[in-house]
Amino acid sequence: MITQKYVNEVSYKVIGCAMEVHKQLGVGLLESIYEAAMLEEFDAHGLKVETQVQVPVYYKGKLLEPKLRLDMLVEDLIILELKAIDLLIPIHQAQLLSYLKMAQKPKGLLINFNTMLLKNQIISLVTDTYAKLPTG
Repeated sequence: MITQKYVNEVSYKVIGCAMEVHKQLGVGLLESIYEAAMLEEFDAHGLKVETQVQVPVYYKGKLLEPKLRLDMLVEDLIILELKAIDLLIPIHQAQLLSYLKMAQKPKGLLINFNTMLLKNQIISLVTDTYAKLPTG
C-alpha cells in the first residue's frame, strides 16, 4: 500500500541522488546533462524512473495535442522537474503543480542545479492525492 511515509522516503532518496549529482558535476551545465546523471544515480539506488513521460490533457472532454511532457517520473509517484537556470520563479512551481494535478501524482520536486547550495533550490509540492494517502 502506498502511504505518505513511503512517498516521503522515495522523495528523500531522490533528493539524495540530486545532491550527489550536484556534488559531482557542480553548476553551469545543461539540464540534459543533469538528467542523464540523475538516471545513473537512480539506477545505482534501484529507483524506477521514466523520462519525458507524456500525460494527456483534456479540455471539455476533448483530448488536446500536444500532451504534457514530464521531465522524470520516479517510482510512478514523484514528478521531478529539473532546471539549470539562474533563478526559480513562481511560474515554475505553478507549472509543477499543474503537472501533478493533470497526472494525478501525489508529490513533485522542482530542482534547480544552477546554484552553489542545492538545498536552497529544491522545492517540494504535494497535492490532494498525497493528502488522501494513509500516513503510516
